[in-house]
Amino acid sequence: MVLNPKHTNREVMGRSALVGNVTAMLEDAGFIVSDRCAVRPKSFDVAARRGEEILLVKILSNIDAFDARTGAEMRRLGEYLGSTPLVIGLRTRDQELDPGVAYFRHGVPVFSPDTALDLFVEGVPPLIYAAPGGLYVNIDSDVLADAREQRGWSLGRLAQELGVSRRTVSKYEDGMDASVEVAAQLKQLFDAPLTSPVELFEEESVRESEAPPDAPDPSPEDEHVVAVLTRVGYDVHPTDRAPFETVSDDGEAEQVLTGHSEFTKTAEKRARIMSSVGRVTRTRPVYIVDTAPRESVGGTALIEHDEMSELEERDDFRDLITERVGENPA
Repeated sequence: MVLNPKHTNREVMGRSALVGNVTAMLEDAGFIVSDRCAVRPKSFDVAARRGEEILLVKILSNIDAFDARTGAEMRRLGEYLGSTPLVIGLRTRDQELDPGVAYFRHGVPVFSPDTALDLFVEGVPPLIYAAPGGLYVNIDSDVLADAREQRGWSLGRLAQELGVSRRTVSKYEDGMDASVEVAAQLKQLFDAPLTSPVELFEEESVRESEAPPDAPDPSPEDEHVVAVLTRVGYDVHPTDRAPFETVSDDGEAEQVLTGHSEFTKTAEKRARIMSSVGRVTRTRPVYIVDTAPRESVGGTALIEHDEMSELEERDDFRDLITERVGENPA
């Protein structure tokens, strides 16, 4: 039985229960959801895919814990993996997140569980977004202009009714967003809604549009792995807080997630998480170790350092992965 996200923002719950609740909601919405990334540090909690739509989801009770470093990492991963970073949370330090409102932190959309339920299960996107200064809506400029002209009102007359300048009304009809108070006035004046949904994933108009910061340099321990992958033809992106050290792209159709450490229980746990994330994001997970006790962990190939050092061609690396875990199911 799925817990109802309509009640989660009015209840005190542990974070594990919240993660389970959100995961169940995404599955109800038709997403394939990865295992929880229960390792630290972590920039996202679960990956989810529905058709060609991929989400990287951070789940927090208090979204004030979502810092700029994690936001930058999620935005980078969104670019690398062709996915949308998203935070689902209950509240800030001062207040609960309102249902039906899209918030933004460090360039990443933030929803309450209510809003996520409406969007992903019911197919109803939010109409309101929060920005410095208050809550805003997207005015459908063409509908507004048509409604005003059908009423026979001039720009000045509508400005007088709204208590704003003629220039402001002109900007609304040119596509400028309006406060929720103005939107409510317009709805009352014309007896019709004049707003359009917030375009969260396609439009940059209400998000930070600048590119995320550059990727971090690889750690000294990972430099050799990065050098080998680069040598055989991959574009390698080191990560900062993901459950894997790099995302590597072959420039064609294959991406590889790599982890690297001694093979310990923690490494095995990380490899299993990488396998689950790889299944959802259609990437190939590989874990580099000094000595591999077996060929794979789940769908994550285990490859020894010496084997990596001997690679000369990209196909050699692909063949090695296929030998350990079979063909890429994606």
